Amino acid sequence: MTDRALPGWKDKTLFTPGPLTTSRTVKQAMLRDLGARDGGFLQVVAENRRMLLEAAGLSPEEYDVIFLQGSGTYGVEAILGTAVPRGGRVLVVNNGAYGARMARICDVAGIDNAVLRYPENHPARATDIEMALEDDPGITHVAVVHLETTSGLVNPIDEIGAVVARHKKQYFVDAMCSFGAVPVDFARARIDWLVSSANKCLEGVPGFTFVIARLDSLRAGRGNARSLSLDLYDQWEYFGRVGQFRFTPPVQSLLAFHQAMLELEAEGGVAGRADRYRNNHATLLAGMRAMGFAEYVPVEDQGYIITTFMYPDDPNFDFDVFYDRLSRRGYDIYSGKVAEGSCFRIGNIGRIFQEDMEDLLAAIRDTLRAMDVRALTL
Repeated sequence: MTDRALPGWKDKTLFTPGPLTTSRTVKQAMLRDLGARDGGFLQVVAENRRMLLEAAGLSPEEYDVIFLQGSGTYGVEAILGTAVPRGGRVLVVNNGAYGARMARICDVAGIDNAVLRYPENHPARATDIEMALEDDPGITHVAVVHLETTSGLVNPIDEIGAVVARHKKQYFVDAMCSFGAVPVDFARARIDWLVSSANKCLEGVPGFTFVIARLDSLRAGRGNARSLSLDLYDQWEYFGRVGQFRFTPPVQSLLAFHQAMLELEAEGGVAGRADRYRNNHATLLAGMRAMGFAEYVPVEDQGYIITTFMYPDDPNFDFDVFYDRLSRRGYDIYSGKVAEGSCFRIGNIGRIFQEDMEDLLAAIRDTLRAMDVRALTL
């Protein structure tokens, strides 16, 4: 039985990059009060860490998982502050708002960095990374966003990782909007640090971020942190010693995450979830193209997580009106975030299915007719 078949339970359907529509059972898992030091809760934390390693196909002999309170950006900042020693230098790939945010984090924290910029609909090239590393031997770390939430663009993390490994640098991948539904081969990509969040493709709720770190790289981060609360090494060491968070954990979010991980396993793991999201994406693209919408990112560089569409060339189209009308009908989409061009975003992730995508497409068609947008085929 899907959530659609459950009577009396209907929130807006979220076609966003997160927070997302979650299952009823994930919500129900939060309806408990447990102490931060309760043995049952600590078991849930340990089990969550184990399941994440299994989902990533990793051995605890080589990698470990660190949870950290806060949004995904907290995890990004924690990695940059823990991984990079004083005197280190980060090459940041910037082809969207989240690559730009990494560079901003470095600037605020006083971490030396160089930025490799691309247009927001253009993936990074491994040859450019190679050239940057050859030209600047002071670079110690390379940071890239796997799937830019700004646009839905996918960066080639395997090819970049091979270059980084050849130059013997550490490699940081922001997989905020991809982990759990886009397969990531840690060995092929040579990833040292990966960050994601509970409330993205794993279909949990907001409250914490997690880092998957190569143990050798993590141990090398001891004493590097620029922040007490964002010290990943210290939190990892504390988990290993007493199995607890150093500071108050988001108990209910972690309980919900445990249920979300069980549901990921039941769906067939990362591969099974990828199949559903790919189907959502294909349904969305077919319907939007049939109406005459154009995507911002070329099809060969798109992921299936979130898609950015250009505004139609019609004076009657007003995004705020479009958004509000859809929201009143129970469908939440997302505004655009690219610096160039007027566009909006639709997510294919969360507890949504093909029939939800079809319902959204019908609502979009009706809404545009009501707005008298004539530039499209409605």
